[in-house]
Amino acid sequence: MTDPLPGLTGFAEVLRRIGLGADPSRAQAYLEALSHVDVAEPGQVYWAGRLSLCAEPDDIPAYDAAFAAWFGGTPPRVTSNGRTRRRTTVSAPLVAPVSGEGSEPAPELHVAASDAEILRRRDVTALDGAALKELLATLRTDPPLRRSVRTRRAPKGLLDPDETLRELLRSGGEPVRLRYRRKRLRPRRLVLLIDVSGSMSPYADALLRFAHAVVRRSPPSTEAFTLGTRLTRVSRQLRMRDPEQALAAAARAVPDFAGGTRLGETVRAFLDRWGQRGLARQAVTVVFSDGWERGDAALLGEQLARLRRLAHAVLWVNPHAGRSGYAPVQSGIRAALPHVDRLLAGHSLATLDELLTEVRRA
Repeated sequence: MTDPLPGLTGFAEVLRRIGLGADPSRAQAYLEALSHVDVAEPGQVYWAGRLSLCAEPDDIPAYDAAFAAWFGGTPPRVTSNGRTRRRTTVSAPLVAPVSGEGSEPAPELHVAASDAEILRRRDVTALDGAALKELLATLRTDPPLRRSVRTRRAPKGLLDPDETLRELLRSGGEPVRLRYRRKRLRPRRLVLLIDVSGSMSPYADALLRFAHAVVRRSPPSTEAFTLGTRLTRVSRQLRMRDPEQALAAAARAVPDFAGGTRLGETVRAFLDRWGQRGLARQAVTVVFSDGWERGDAALLGEQLARLRRLAHAVLWVNPHAGRSGYAPVQSGIRAALPHVDRLLAGHSLATLDELLTEVRRA
């Protein structure tokens, strides 16, 4: 029989990467629990992981989404009589079977990697709210980091003469090991500017859901604004735990949803009121827009140049950039491109994952 252990340990690594507390001790407990269950039965594997890898109740929705994406099917649920029931889907085996005589069949545990990959590359406008919620839960939304002024003890780094001298005095002048310090890592501010005008309305809901996931991951260091005919700050609304309540509150706060586009004026309003005063300074700023500008495109170029001088990095996400044959011919995007570090597509979960990778690299 082929060994399913690589697939099971890979699942624990996936949970760690999406932010669940699946540290080495919990992963060890997970493997110990698996030694007492039938790994060919998805229900038993589900509960072994849920009891050992989930640190708190808030981890369960993300765990369920990751389990469904990794092993396929729907996570088992407890019925009124206490028994678990599940639904399965047709998917690829956990480990590819070995061809040849005498080979035994692989376990019945399955992985729906191919189905999940298809959904990840599908346009977000074709996904319903439930599928989008499950896929967003699998994204790694860690914030970008920066070096702090403060330092901490470290095995390597800058020599700490004060601590080394104190250690020397404590040992009575005998030779001691040198002490070092290293600058701490702190979250770098991340600013999301989301175009909710009429031309971006098909993507506005998905992008606001994405912004909710990013804001919830690091509320103190993440800010979100909507752009249209006016600028609206929606950071407070997107900090709500429930995504449906957060989106409803954001929709009530945005008066110009699916209206016109005045990117230059709204970016200038952001810089005058928030960015120049510190919000954009050394921050990673992401603009979600297709570049259609009803106002002065030259004004947009001037404000993007101003934003680039303040920010650590400026990324522009255009959902249409993922289509074959796309060319940045809109007046707004042409005026902005010289002042943007990178133009990215944002039409699918795969491209949004690529955006998060660029944000962390910044």
